[in-house]
Amino acid sequence: MSLTEQMLSGLPGHPLAGLQWADDLWLRYRTGNLPEQQVIHQSETLLESVEWDVVICGGTLGVLVGAGLAQRGWRVALLERGLLQGREQEWNISRRELKTLTDLGLLTSDELDAVIASEYNPARIQFGDGEPLWVEDVLNVGVDPKSLLERLKAKFLAAGGQLFEHTAFDSAQVHPNGVVVQAGQPFTTRLLIDAMGHFSPLVQQARGTAKPDAVCLVVGTCAQGYPQNDMGDLIASFTPLRHQCQYFWEAFPARDGRTTYMFTYMDADPRRLSLTDFFEEYWTLLPEYQGVSLEDLRVKRALFGFFPCYKESPLRYPWGRTLAVGDSSGSQSPLSFGGFGAMIRHLERLVTGIDEALGCDRLSSTALGALQPYQPNLSVTWLFQKSMSVRVDQTLSEQHINTMLTAIFAAMADMGEPTLKPFLQDVVQFPALAKTLAVTSLKYPALVAKIIPQVGLGALVSWLGHYSSLAGYSALEPLARALSPVIESLPPVPRYYSHRWRDRLFYGSGKDYDV
Repeated sequence: MSLTEQMLSGLPGHPLAGLQWADDLWLRYRTGNLPEQQVIHQSETLLESVEWDVVICGGTLGVLVGAGLAQRGWRVALLERGLLQGREQEWNISRRELKTLTDLGLLTSDELDAVIASEYNPARIQFGDGEPLWVEDVLNVGVDPKSLLERLKAKFLAAGGQLFEHTAFDSAQVHPNGVVVQAGQPFTTRLLIDAMGHFSPLVQQARGTAKPDAVCLVVGTCAQGYPQNDMGDLIASFTPLRHQCQYFWEAFPARDGRTTYMFTYMDADPRRLSLTDFFEEYWTLLPEYQGVSLEDLRVKRALFGFFPCYKESPLRYPWGRTLAVGDSSGSQSPLSFGGFGAMIRHLERLVTGIDEALGCDRLSSTALGALQPYQPNLSVTWLFQKSMSVRVDQTLSEQHINTMLTAIFAAMADMGEPTLKPFLQDVVQFPALAKTLAVTSLKYPALVAKIIPQVGLGALVSWLGHYSSLAGYSALEPLARALSPVIESLPPVPRYYSHRWRDRLFYGSGKDYDV
């Protein structure tokens, strides 16, 4: 019996069966054996009537958008294939990011405090034998998903939204004046929002059978029996390269134990580790990482998955009257595997933009595409992801990635929290990035020279384009802000597009993160 079978047997929810299902899917991604999806079609005929303004498929994160839109008076139907309830494992985020929920009126301050299940400080960043860095108030708050979704569901229903549980999306047909969504019963709507996640059938149809450009593999558990430790790890590594992967760890206190994740970045080469093999590596290394014997642990739940990343992100649907949000849209960097944080970050922008699009009837693919614009501050992180991974046939010093990351993070830490903290929360800003590159290049020229052949000349040239765009967005963003009085005086349609232009510069330059 494998270590994974020993440790997970008998847990509720049958995690071993879920692991096998996820591994089968991961194998199909690696081997290019993905079936072509045909779940959405187009028709030139007009619908006689449309019942809903918005139908949202995927309730777990879709309820965030749904509650915001229902409170603005739109007729919203929320479809969830099972029960709309959160998982047991907390969602980790920073307290300052959660302010979006109170700013939008989705929760009061007291309600927000009530959904926070755990909180810790400080958190460590360390690579190999490098000096540890300690930061506070970054991803240190654990939100109880069950409590949060229960409150959001109540707000959604109180605002007039309607929830349809055990109602799974099947197919959709886009007409000139609406969409017919088939989900056991037909729903006619002006706009279909896809919040079904990375593996949404709409995403699969739009992406086709192309392999992802990168993948983040994640396994972990929440368990009791660890030595007392009220601190956390944001990202840590203590091993050299193993199986052509650099393993990273994350750990933090939870309300009913301690959560530990092991994750790695890679491409979708067929020779890559399976999730099951990766979990075996986790159990092999966990005792050294946390100073604990496996026999002392009482596992509460298992956590595992893989997150495909595509350079063509955020994803814009070509059909009109359809919009991807959250993980469906890929609106986070290839370094992140936390969809909740990305959703919260863009929530106000999305709710406001969708409200405007409905109000002025801008629901074509082009108009809705303005809600998912190119964001250079996310695209520049592709080079970082590339530098933290190793090709299957590539030869690197076994401590190369640890040494490189120690140098880069030390440079950021020397420049202070305004440089380091945004990056740790998936936000890159041009001044911080430029200073980090300059300092690292001057202090560690030999190390920088080694990164170029590792990532490849093509990746570097592509990155330079995104880097230049980030500089341009950062320079133009103050102009967009200065033009706000003019923008607000425009008629609805040009105002809609002008707001999207302003948002694109604001978020694309990382200015939404204000230290």
